[in-house]
Amino acid sequence: MRHGDTQYAERWFGDGLEEARMGLSRYKVGAGLAVSDMDRARKFYEGKLGLSVSIDSGDNVQYRCAEASVMHVYLSPEHAGKSTATLASWGVDDVERVVDELNTRGVTFERYDEGPIITDEKGIATFEGGAKVAYFRDPDGNTLSIAQAPRS
Repeated sequence: MRHGDTQYAERWFGDGLEEARMGLSRYKVGAGLAVSDMDRARKFYEGKLGLSVSIDSGDNVQYRCAEASVMHVYLSPEHAGKSTATLASWGVDDVERVVDELNTRGVTFERYDEGPIITDEKGIATFEGGAKVAYFRDPDGNTLSIAQAPRS
């Protein structure tokens, strides 16, 4: 069924028919990060983070992660490290164990002692409900994180 230029799908929800706009929620998503030096970035992403290359086209490398998720690292010096937001996050079962492992590989975690995020001595912030997040940066200053969901 078409509604103007937007495609719609019909879904059945118990007691009636609902028309819902088709969206991207049923597709996998991946992150993309701009870097200024591919050799330096590869040493970090492959050497320190232990990511595996799935596609290598020189100035654009795709790393495969769990559940067929991917992260693209591409050469774009004019955009590298410009964002102040967290650009990619890995969901982990035990944030403290992963922080310890990455520390041994040379990853340094951010420390925050004021504002909305306060970290402990390892760089782990604990949020309401028990979620834990540790933030770190790649060589260009792109902020990344590892996160543990609250225990239910």
